Amino acid sequence: MNGSSAARLTSVFGLQHSGRVQRALSILTVVAWVTLPLGSATYEQRLVPTLVVGLVYAVLAVVGFRFVEGRGRVVALLYTGVQLVLGFTLFSLSGAAVGSILLLVVLVAQSVLLLPLPVAAAVAAVIPLVHLGMEWGAGLREGLGSLAVSVFTLVVTELLVREQRARAELAEAHERLRGYAAQAEQLATTQERNRVARDIHDGLGHHLTVVQMLLQAARAVIRTADVERLDGMLAKAQDQSKEALAEVRRSVSALREPRQAPLVDALRALTGEVGVPTGLEVLGVAREVRAEVEESLFRAAQEGLTNVRKHADASAVTVVLDFGRADLVRLEVRDDGRGLPPDPVPDTGFGLVGLRERVADLGGRVSVDSPAGHGVTLVVEVPG
Repeated sequence: MNGSSAARLTSVFGLQHSGRVQRALSILTVVAWVTLPLGSATYEQRLVPTLVVGLVYAVLAVVGFRFVEGRGRVVALLYTGVQLVLGFTLFSLSGAAVGSILLLVVLVAQSVLLLPLPVAAAVAAVIPLVHLGMEWGAGLREGLGSLAVSVFTLVVTELLVREQRARAELAEAHERLRGYAAQAEQLATTQERNRVARDIHDGLGHHLTVVQMLLQAARAVIRTADVERLDGMLAKAQDQSKEALAEVRRSVSALREPRQAPLVDALRALTGEVGVPTGLEVLGVAREVRAEVEESLFRAAQEGLTNVRKHADASAVTVVLDFGRADLVRLEVRDDGRGLPPDPVPDTGFGLVGLRERVADLGGRVSVDSPAGHGVTLVVEVPG
């Protein structure tokens, strides 16, 4: 618990002491002082000194306690000692009145609030000594009764203190949980924004790249009078536009719908859109993997093929999906293009950065290898 939390807890706990508990003790103190003149049937009472000393004791118990509370252990010990002396004196002056015992019981409860429990227990053990001046049998009987009342008061007060402390700690924990929940909500919102951004780039960006290249090709053949070829390119561009619109709708609504086609079929369809001769190899026995793993592998293939189409100037591409390991799925996108430049500019967009974030969230890794002039190999490995 940090300093500010402890301070708040102490403040709340102190207010509880000064509230319900102290009000109850103050009422008990007043009742005990009022009963002092009743004295006892056995011993003579000196009425005026009894009322005066009792009044001093009661004022200290009501007003002095509020002053002593929170001012340190030394002040609390001094207060307790003074009240013990006054209480013993009052017991003698009042002729062993029941009210004097009640005032000492109040002191036991206050000592639990002010002092460590062992010290409070010592105060409770001292109270029965007030009967030492009595005849042996009566003193023992009265002393055991006073001890029982003191121990009972000690236990009940300690239980009340612990209950109040638990309530204060629970309130503090609840406040912390509210803070953690707010942080978690903010983090979840940020993660979802990043996910939607990756989906827009990986999905929408891929389809728009295909549309762009198809339109460029269509412009190149528009004057050749090859109407059939031109119509085929425009039809593909139209299909890609529809796919892009679907991706926009899915990303805006922030829904992660499971891909309907199996991963192998989805990759096979994807390789047919590249515009460069692209082959798909499946190693091992294809198996079902988690939906988020399939999504990440598909998006990785999209990103790799988009980069090939935009930058590689390749004549052939190979996509490899490897199920050879039971605990891992491996995806490769290899091309025979010109490779990366000797000093590539770090990726500052959502391309490889977004792909790495997506795969890292699943405990996987991404690597890019490009021997000079020998194409690029994108490798993605994801547990699954």
